[in-house]
Amino acid sequence: MSATLPFRDINVHASSTYYAFSSPSSPDAPTLVVERPSGDLRLNDGKLTGGHRVSSISGILGIIKLRLDSYIIVITKSTPMGRLKGQQIYKVISTEFLPLRERQVRDQDEDTYVAYLQTLLKTGPMYFSYSFDLTNSFQRQAQCDPKEPLWQRADDRFFWNRFVQSSLIDFRLGKAPGRISSGPQPGVDPYILPVMFGMMSITTTSIKGNAMTFVLMTRRSRHRAGTRYLSRGIDEEGHVSNFNETEQSIILNDNASSGLTSYAGDQGFTNGKLVGGQETQVLSYVQTRGSVPVFWAEVNTLQYTPKLQIRGVESAAPSARKHFDEQISLYGENYMVNLVNQRGREVRVKDAYEQMVKILQSSPQEEQEPGRKTNERFHVIDAKDTRSWYDHLHYVYFDFHNETKGLKWHRAQLLLDQLKDGLVAGAYFHGIDMPSGGVDVRNKQSAVVRTNCMDCLDRTNVVQSMLGRWTLTRMLTDLSVIRPGESAQDDQTFEHLFRNVWADNADVVSKSYSGTGALKTDFTRTGNRTRAGMFQDLNNSITRYVRNNFADGPRQDGFDLFLGNYHPDTAAIGAAQQTFVDRRPLAVQAVPYMLGMCAFFVAVSVGTNRMPDSTVWPVRLFTLACLGVAGYGGNFMWRFGTLYVNWPRLNTPQFAAEAYQDTLERAHKDPIMGAFLGKGGSDARLGNLEEGKKRRE
Repeated sequence: MSATLPFRDINVHASSTYYAFSSPSSPDAPTLVVERPSGDLRLNDGKLTGGHRVSSISGILGIIKLRLDSYIIVITKSTPMGRLKGQQIYKVISTEFLPLRERQVRDQDEDTYVAYLQTLLKTGPMYFSYSFDLTNSFQRQAQCDPKEPLWQRADDRFFWNRFVQSSLIDFRLGKAPGRISSGPQPGVDPYILPVMFGMMSITTTSIKGNAMTFVLMTRRSRHRAGTRYLSRGIDEEGHVSNFNETEQSIILNDNASSGLTSYAGDQGFTNGKLVGGQETQVLSYVQTRGSVPVFWAEVNTLQYTPKLQIRGVESAAPSARKHFDEQISLYGENYMVNLVNQRGREVRVKDAYEQMVKILQSSPQEEQEPGRKTNERFHVIDAKDTRSWYDHLHYVYFDFHNETKGLKWHRAQLLLDQLKDGLVAGAYFHGIDMPSGGVDVRNKQSAVVRTNCMDCLDRTNVVQSMLGRWTLTRMLTDLSVIRPGESAQDDQTFEHLFRNVWADNADVVSKSYSGTGALKTDFTRTGNRTRAGMFQDLNNSITRYVRNNFADGPRQDGFDLFLGNYHPDTAAIGAAQQTFVDRRPLAVQAVPYMLGMCAFFVAVSVGTNRMPDSTVWPVRLFTLACLGVAGYGGNFMWRFGTLYVNWPRLNTPQFAAEAYQDTLERAHKDPIMGAFLGKGGSDARLGNLEEGKKRRE
């Protein structure tokens, strides 16, 4: 029995009482009906009559319930990215929200929710396939049951639209609330489409005339997803911020994917010779990155360097155990490469990480929680291994900035020397497709390098690309494509491709987290630092500062809405109407406007020509007064910058609410502005920040 795969073509029919989804290429398949305005789901045998055809779509992203209405999010446009083992991969280009209410009720909060979601979906790189599981690595795919529907095989961590698909999944499993359950509904399976958030590059190329497909894929976890300074460290469930799994693969003899445009300047599959026989072979190597697994945060204050906070390391130990229990079960040996500085403000993060590792390795393993993904298909630890569970953690520190200062990037090889034994022992995945179906697994990867710096971005990117190049050379040597002692980078055409693909990966991961591309990508792409690259780094740094202080709040709210961390439909109607209202004291709100107005007047007065006989002293006096007011306003904003950071309104972090309250209390003591703020500070003045903190708790 073959697996039920998602429909490649879906027509949407709409009426005043329902939306109907059907596949024209599968006329015998049931039609999925979403009742309006209730959102109840049912399957209908055959086509429904009475509705008019709205459009053809690429798939159903999910259904989300906001405060006043529910919306079906559909993928209206997608573009092919390439093929993996003959299976087409697509990138989401555009989406559309189909409201369940025929007559929409206008509401400012509802419009804001929809705008945040649309912005996230427009800027977030999302990929899907109708027949290939993008959420699992090649090694995990080889251990999955191919008879299961695609969504059931998906890795829950990287099933990006899992929350918005929950209505369809619950209906499929017979667990849908609010209606009489009729048991499991397997007919829904083709309508459930898993989507991955991250980076995807598929390029046909060759090395020394040997044809292959070079693939780089980064999967971003949906757990604890967020923006740079609003999502750090670990949560109570053991999920860390900015967790990404990057898989670098080469596919040999992939005849089913032939016909793709090969890399410019290369002969691709045209003149390349096959490697190792006629069978399709896959060799892949997986790395991970994730925030330091302790409770820590960086609080924005409008200064370039945020204020660092670290809670007690011991209090985070249970969460860290959950995190590394999962990491060891999934990947085996964990080589935890820490790249933060050993001097300055970052040393506190380094010390906290090392203290956490000591706590884990000195304590006995606790019984793992039921329901976590620790079953046999993920377990790669040898049953004969008698070591303690946390002895599979190997902490490796490397002071990246100190070792590579002065653009001495070659000194990063010192880290590779420390990891070489573990890399050799951990190996890589090697599977060969069998003519009868299935995969003949010749080798498994039994270790992973988990890299982090403060952001898990720029320094991490350099190290991961270095490890990817070293492992690729080892793969090609084992296949006899290159001789021992040679390197993959000896092929200049392929090296250019390799550098640019990894630089693209760095930009995508960085933009998703920090809002800009990565730094120093000119060196990644060309091997040299350029003036244009330095200017771009300056531009990115300034953009990061502006976005992280003034734009990341709405971005974080968008993540929380889409991923199900905040439910607008459960908020009280009266409270929800005030969700996005600025509740700061009016005097605090007025300072930026006062500063801007005074600065504008000063600029006009200085740049305006005057008549020779005009009286200028009143204007000069007023200009000096405006300079004084502008100077005071700028100084006030700088000293009490936390009041002017654009914090999330839905799930405000506890550290942000506490910092806001402390800053407001200090502002009350200001000799000038304090008189306009009233006496003392109170929790009531926190407004939406305090409410967001309570919702988080």
